[in-house]
Amino acid sequence: MTTERDGFWARMWRPPRRRWLLGIPAGGIAMFVAGILFWGGFNWTLELTNTEEFCTSCHEMRDFIYPEYRETIHYSNRTGVRASCPDCHVPHPYIYKLQRKVYASNELFHKILGTVDTREKFEAKRLEMARNVWRVMKETDSRECRNCHEFQHMDPEAQERVSARRHEKGFKQGETCIDCHKGIAHHLPKDYDEDAEKAAGGESPEPQTQPAT
Repeated sequence: MTTERDGFWARMWRPPRRRWLLGIPAGGIAMFVAGILFWGGFNWTLELTNTEEFCTSCHEMRDFIYPEYRETIHYSNRTGVRASCPDCHVPHPYIYKLQRKVYASNELFHKILGTVDTREKFEAKRLEMARNVWRVMKETDSRECRNCHEFQHMDPEAQERVSARRHEKGFKQGETCIDCHKGIAHHLPKDYDEDAEKAAGGESPEPQTQPAT
């Protein structure tokens, strides 16, 4: 027995008689429009969560991390060019950006748990969280750093002599930005030991599950 609803859906997918519709049923047109609206809304939401304002909307970032960042050259410099939170922590390529957003669900989980909701908790986890970020940057060859800094485009003659030598030596040895520039935008953990980190390859000896900073 055909119901009124069945009849509606049958009409929606019936080939149209009007030639200008190119034989596309109304249901197909509706699905196409709905797809555009969904994709637009999804990308709008994605970009909304990809702003400094969103990053600092929780007190952990606003009170513990953001003040440190404001003291650095990435926030204020002679050229006025800034690298904000997403510039350093969210990949530009779309597929990697989506991957990072999925990983961020773990950070939301720890936000709900209150894992680092006090200064004491945050400092106790700072080294562990920093190691998470350092490890990812090492694995991606400091991809986000290279959005602005490329060794091939550096002018060694415009750098201090020591910096120029270190850059050339580091890249020849296969090192990447984060190998030498830890703490460039945030304070280093109090229990950070540079020699121990290098000996361990910059990774924590234990698997990491906490949110990154």
